[in-house]
Amino acid sequence: EYMAPMRSRSIRLRDPSQSARPQGFRRRLAVGAMVVAGLLGLASTAHAQADAAAPVSAGPAANDPFEGLNRASFKLGMGLDRALLAPVTHGYMAVTPRVVRDRVSTAIYNLGEPNTVMNQVLQAKPRRAVRSSTRFVVNSTVGVLGLFDVAAKIGLPPRGADFGQTFGRWGAGPGAYIYVPLMGPLNVRDGVGRALDIATDPVSLFVGGFDTDFGKARTAVTVVDLRATTDSAYEALKDAADPYVTTRSAYAQYREAFVREATGETEALPDFDAPPPEPTAAAPNP
Repeated sequence: EYMAPMRSRSIRLRDPSQSARPQGFRRRLAVGAMVVAGLLGLASTAHAQADAAAPVSAGPAANDPFEGLNRASFKLGMGLDRALLAPVTHGYMAVTPRVVRDRVSTAIYNLGEPNTVMNQVLQAKPRRAVRSSTRFVVNSTVGVLGLFDVAAKIGLPPRGADFGQTFGRWGAGPGAYIYVPLMGPLNVRDGVGRALDIATDPVSLFVGGFDTDFGKARTAVTVVDLRATTDSAYEALKDAADPYVTTRSAYAQYREAFVREATGETEALPDFDAPPPEPTAAAPNP
């Protein structure tokens, strides 16, 4: 995916360690980018698969010209998840109380807030950008480095944004559907957007990228946390008549709603985690 620029020849002798270090850094950066792309994919999958056990409802028409390859990738991805991510995640969930996991999730989301602000600016939504900036400052200070979402309690709920949504905000279509093992469902627009999210993440750029100890720790914790967040969705997906179609349909509907939220065509995304409304008592017959 990355092409290193060609370097001119030099007759001056150089220390081999000096030339090997940049190459090693680029390799680690590429691997880090792939891992973070995967964890961001899990974030989308959390919403896309949240109603996996329910029948697939009518939604955007599937644009899946590579269905055969995508189905093979989906099968491979589910196998890798069962062999690698699921055991680690279940161990983490077994030894970590839910209250601690919630704090970790809140802190991870807070680290992504600067990227949200950047995209809200690019979407020409200054008020949202100001609110998200305020959220980041409040939660990073009063909220103890983002462990507590104090901002939500004072009337500043989270509003996500990414480059895929930004492209859609200005009219870019989703393009073909693709499924990448350990990354989850994607489309062309969101795939390009995700790459930009990784490359321009303000927090990663500030701390020195994925090669730092902080970057490595953040990547590892985020992978496990997001897999834990999606665990119930993965379990529900097992009961779907066709898990591949269910995932594809749910992802397309979620991303379409996410883009519409940015364009103002809909007020808010459906809250998959919201409890069902209380049943109303039937009126007595006269």
